[in-house]
Amino acid sequence: MLNIIPKPNNFCSKEGNFVLPKSANIACPKLFEQAGLALIEYAKAEKDTNLAFDNKNAKIIFLENAQLDSEEYVLDIKKSGIEIQASSSQGAFYAVQTLRQAWEQELPCCAIQDKPRFTWRGLLLDESRHFFGKESVKKLLDMMAYYKLNIFHWHLTDDQGWRIEIKKYPLLTKIGSVRKGTHIHGWRRANLKKDVIWEEYGGFYTQDDIKEIVAYAQERGINIVPEIDMPGHFAAALAAYNWLGCRELKRDVAYYFGGKIPFMQGIRDWNRSACVGKDSTYEFIYNIIDEIVELFPFPYFHIGGDEADKSEWKKCAHCAKVMEEHNLKDYNELQAHFNNKIITYLKSKGRRLIGWNEVLAGGNIDNSVVAQYWTLKRDTNAEMHINNGGNLIMSRHNCFYFDMCHAQVSLKNTYTFSPIHEGIESGALSNIIGVEGCLWTEWVDSQEKLELNLYPRMIALAETGWTQEGGKDWQDFLCRLSHHEKTLDRLGINYAHKDIYLSNNKLRNWLDIKRWYTKDQHFELRRNKELKGK
Repeated sequence: MLNIIPKPNNFCSKEGNFVLPKSANIACPKLFEQAGLALIEYAKAEKDTNLAFDNKNAKIIFLENAQLDSEEYVLDIKKSGIEIQASSSQGAFYAVQTLRQAWEQELPCCAIQDKPRFTWRGLLLDESRHFFGKESVKKLLDMMAYYKLNIFHWHLTDDQGWRIEIKKYPLLTKIGSVRKGTHIHGWRRANLKKDVIWEEYGGFYTQDDIKEIVAYAQERGINIVPEIDMPGHFAAALAAYNWLGCRELKRDVAYYFGGKIPFMQGIRDWNRSACVGKDSTYEFIYNIIDEIVELFPFPYFHIGGDEADKSEWKKCAHCAKVMEEHNLKDYNELQAHFNNKIITYLKSKGRRLIGWNEVLAGGNIDNSVVAQYWTLKRDTNAEMHINNGGNLIMSRHNCFYFDMCHAQVSLKNTYTFSPIHEGIESGALSNIIGVEGCLWTEWVDSQEKLELNLYPRMIALAETGWTQEGGKDWQDFLCRLSHHEKTLDRLGINYAHKDIYLSNNKLRNWLDIKRWYTKDQHFELRRNKELKGK
């Protein structure tokens, strides 16, 4: 078996090898031109092989096969050449990625017919808490393509920074993208002298930047879902336009993560949501949506919707009026009313709303919502939603929250995740559209830390999303992963050492988790350097 990740779902070995020559022709129909161009580029960069489009004596042949699913491909490696079949450019591109991984070895003759288990194989990057920039995002998209991940969930706004230009509301980036400091050492630390870096921190993407990255992703078969958090996690927007709140208070962009620092400073109302009773709030949001849907063609729009504090709604005349007019019995139903208005507007724009599973709490939300199930605790609302025909994306914290240390969210947890669990009926499993890993960046402040947290957990995520349950094998995965370390080294990826992602020392793991939560989120980075002798 080739050392391919994610593991192909159907593989048959044959005798012999194909020797990739220093120059060769490709026969490629127009439908697969983008995949062919990618193959030409990869072959030159990785194998110093010159490929060119020419049907004459072609060694690599692309063929259209309308019987295959859109992401499915057939790869047939023979002694005489290579044949790729697909029904779409996406399927052909995935065949090219498999071929790239195969040519890291000698190319053994084999036949592969392959397609993914889930249509949604995603990764979230939070750029509100820390901003990484275009080149970092492009490098991540390259690696996602290599491992056949197809959804980039881009968390662009939160309390600690607004990272996307909105032309109608320039203060969102002039004020909302900049904070006066950055909290360090963890959620439980709150010493303003020791636990805050008092340096201005900011950054945002212009709309031209966004268009460039969207196009870059599309060339690699990746769709981008923007997340604009609402009505909670809204502090950066409130700092720029305070009339969006129930009370028009002057507040800065949050420099702290979580509530301990403001609590210690006597600020009890630090976690303020947008006012969901004012017409002006909806006008603001609709105008933002209008600009964003022009930048992101993928028909999904994430609004977050989690951890929305309702304290101010309970004292707000605007919110009380809406509750009375619409006969809403509690504040969860008020949030669902807000969500439904956003759903309706997004539908008018050809978009479907995604929210974290807390958006289901009201019970009166439109069933078209896609819920992203992240919480550690069992959520019966999520179970009811999927059992009633609603869609879920699985991002359970103990398997897919890659901001946590490796001792807490282990590689094995990610790899062995199964969506089959108590409360979800067997007939409803098809309503799970996929899986998504999440890299929140409160404590991820550099490229090397980003990569340490992602790799190899992102690689396990890729196989979990692609390979059928019956084809997965933990020990076999580890064997194939060991061969991929050479590729990661060649690509300059700061992946975690085996001693970090495969630690079986229960005492050390417990101490690591305690250390991570209470004082030090960078010890794994230092340990990794020591283990690799850097």
